[in-house]
Amino acid sequence: MELNLLALETSSSRCGVALLRAVDGRLEVSAREHEGSQEHAERLLPMANELLAQSGLAPGALHAVAFGQGPGGFTGLRVACGVAQGMGLGLGIPVLPIVSHQAVAAQVAAAQSEAIVVALDARMNEVYLAVYRRSGGSKDEPVWEVLQAPMLIAAAEVVPWTAHHLPVWSVQAAQPLGLVLAGDAWDAYAADMTHSLQWRRAADAQRPEAASVARLARQGWLRGEAVAPELAAPLYVRDKVAFTTAERMRGEGGNPRAQPSLAPLVPQPLTDADLDEVVALEAHVQSFPWTRGNFADALAAGYGAWTLRREGKLAGFCIVMFAPDVAHLLVIAVSKHLHRQGLGGELLDWCEQRARERGLEGVLLEVRPSNTSAVSFYKRHGYLQIGVRRAYYPAEKGGREDALVMQKRFETATGAPA
Repeated sequence: MELNLLALETSSSRCGVALLRAVDGRLEVSAREHEGSQEHAERLLPMANELLAQSGLAPGALHAVAFGQGPGGFTGLRVACGVAQGMGLGLGIPVLPIVSHQAVAAQVAAAQSEAIVVALDARMNEVYLAVYRRSGGSKDEPVWEVLQAPMLIAAAEVVPWTAHHLPVWSVQAAQPLGLVLAGDAWDAYAADMTHSLQWRRAADAQRPEAASVARLARQGWLRGEAVAPELAAPLYVRDKVAFTTAERMRGEGGNPRAQPSLAPLVPQPLTDADLDEVVALEAHVQSFPWTRGNFADALAAGYGAWTLRREGKLAGFCIVMFAPDVAHLLVIAVSKHLHRQGLGGELLDWCEQRARERGLEGVLLEVRPSNTSAVSFYKRHGYLQIGVRRAYYPAEKGGREDALVMQKRFETATGAPA
């Protein structure tokens, strides 16, 4: 089957055009690229004409035109879409919109056992994020599975969000998945997107290329996914990039931001209605968890007990017994997918503040020596080891484990420990 297809990609600062020719099973792709986000409109058509002339093709020989539909820069997306529509209408040929993130994913050499996390710089410390997996087909004709369609997310949320969803993607794929990281946001926001060393970087797939758009468009053409030019449209995932005059007069300065899902939370009293979720979270994070009876007894005894919720879902909880001279932290937990986001520190600070309000000297707790991350966490928050309780915790195979006793003593008004 013969196919002559022109692909346009201007969703980033790179302006690219590719010409794909398929004749008798032989595939040829040639491309032109130019760097400069302010020059897309003036560069795009001349580069397209150069490719056609070089190949000896007249515009009328084209069967379809494709474009990277984004998400990406608003101006760039409109340029590629508008030119594609104009060519489609003028030549009487259909258009193939291709998601720019998938074009990046297609530039990555990845196995079926890997999820490709494409993070593209959306400016303002935000990221356009999408996730794909090669679920079958051949190297040249892969079958793609969309694990996450493009969305806008704060750069600081990308890593915890990805870690949270990885087990779900693995279940979908019916196999444990590794991660391959693609896109320019991993470098643009390196400090906010520090990730596990086990997550592999695909350094050669930074931004979408027109040649990749062309190859994906060919697959779409064969599947019958071409659309009439008037139906083609850019893919926007950021609804708004500037406040209106009225909004600015109300004091809403700067630019609108993606609504953060990691907003500061305020602990709320733990009640009987929370017990099912609390017990489930405890069982998920502890090898020897408290039982529902333990939690019910703590509530009945009047211990201080609080929960943290994010978007209605339980994120963590803590329980404290207030003795006459010191507070005893009995249990504190944060959902695994929310670790390293400061929630444990928020809960611990909350418990300490409640103890201070009661005029207590400090907070006491026990922790397993084997739980080195917890020991480090408490040390960072000013807790010192003051003793050891032998054979305090149950352990594997019927054994017992010691407990480190740690304490934080509050400072007096003069700055000396109480």
